[in-house]
Amino acid sequence: MANKPQKFRSTGGAKRSKPVKIRDNATSKPLLKSPKQVDVTPTRSAIRNVDTEESTSREDNDLIYGRHPVLAALENQRQLNRIWITSRLRYDSRFHSLVAQAKENGTVIDEVESRRLDQITHYANHQGVAAQIAPYAYSDLSELIDKAKAKTEAPVVVAVEGITDPHNLGAIIRTAEAIGAQGLVIPQRRAAGITSSVMKAAAGALENFPVARVVNFSRALEELKEAGFWIYGTAATASQPLHTVQFSGSVVLVIGAEGEGLSLLTQRCCDVLVSIPLLGNTPSLNASVAAGMALYEIYRQRWLNMLHLEKLK
Repeated sequence: MANKPQKFRSTGGAKRSKPVKIRDNATSKPLLKSPKQVDVTPTRSAIRNVDTEESTSREDNDLIYGRHPVLAALENQRQLNRIWITSRLRYDSRFHSLVAQAKENGTVIDEVESRRLDQITHYANHQGVAAQIAPYAYSDLSELIDKAKAKTEAPVVVAVEGITDPHNLGAIIRTAEAIGAQGLVIPQRRAAGITSSVMKAAAGALENFPVARVVNFSRALEELKEAGFWIYGTAATASQPLHTVQFSGSVVLVIGAEGEGLSLLTQRCCDVLVSIPLLGNTPSLNASVAAGMALYEIYRQRWLNMLHLEKLK
């Protein structure tokens, strides 16, 4: 087994300065205001509240559609508030017993025409079925760590920072679960949460893949360090090419947003920064593609080690 890579230690932590209040002197109140004149300009806090309410409403009344995502939710007994399904698909051998069981558990089953599903899904590719899901139940970080260590002696956890595209996030989840990773960590702010678009892109992988949503991303990485994980961050300017790093033990792979990459604070939390060598003119990769390549390298090394140990036996 290769020696552990030497940890990077920063000489000092990042200092957080107090936010500076900016006074808007450009707009002044009128001296006289008629009774009919009403100031309807929304404040920034009001806009944030509306955005939050809309986001919460979307997550509380989220839809999944398509045979594979709905079937995966039914097989894993995911809490579904309502199912819209065509008569042809309802009595399909793959769905019939599962739909009946969901009905017994309190799910409302609506047998509808395909035109109704077109309206519900806004003409998406529903394949004859859609379901209204209950809000996604995130795992606690400590619970995710315990489950990951219970599954394997050397777990792999993916942490993503600043991924706002739900299709990118769903693709990362699908790849991570398929290749054998034990969970995902996402920040609560300035990042996509688990919505129907993410579930659709993940193609059922979320039914067997825990996700922890944390308030403080850097603190979560420190907690993972304390639990014995080595933190590997991906960065375009990193000095160590991906294929030259030995990924051994418990691993956290940190992926940054496309274009922006990892924040400076997150880079300081990483033990090792790695890069994927690129020979073409394109300067960077899609976040989900980079995650897939890095995860494959981690597991490729482990597969080779397993084959080597089997030959020695």
